[in-house]
Amino acid sequence: MVSIFDDMTQVNEAEVQRMLPLVDEQRRNEALRYKHVFGQFTCLKSWLMLKELLKPLGITDLKMDFIEHGKPFLTHYRDVHFNLSHCKNGIAVVVDFSPVGIDIESFRKDNIALVSRTMNPTEAEWIYSSSDPVEIFTQFWTQKEAVVKLRGTGIIDDLHHVLDGEGYRLETHINREKRYALSIAFSQIP
Repeated sequence: MVSIFDDMTQVNEAEVQRMLPLVDEQRRNEALRYKHVFGQFTCLKSWLMLKELLKPLGITDLKMDFIEHGKPFLTHYRDVHFNLSHCKNGIAVVVDFSPVGIDIESFRKDNIALVSRTMNPTEAEWIYSSSDPVEIFTQFWTQKEAVVKLRGTGIIDDLHHVLDGEGYRLETHINREKRYALSIAFSQIP
């Protein structure tokens, strides 16, 4: 189950204040640690999106713990997996019964400078030969980030070869109008 929010015109102080009483104390405190309204909004909105996805499963207890590299899990529902992501153009949440990772990123020209540090030669060739290198880079980046979030390792992996592995299935969506890419890595547990 996936939820995407990309109407970022709703990011404002009034909406943050409206959402604060709708979340538990742990998430409220986490949101208020952000200095800017954008961080507060995305923290609260992603949590409320997660609550909505879990509601049909009968899950209302969203107490969380974290594995070594910070990937969250539901303390009392270890068989339900989720992941959250946000960027300036959207918020994405996924829930599954196997490990899962999600990433959403805005198209940004300055990211092209990261090609040599993050892409293997084949990926770099696809990026540089594309009519829209920023879009292709962002597509690859979200795929890689979704895979490392699925694994729970964070960005400590050798990013050049993240997509060389097996055991996952990728879905990627491009929204050219709102200028973002979204990728989900689903576990393929035998």
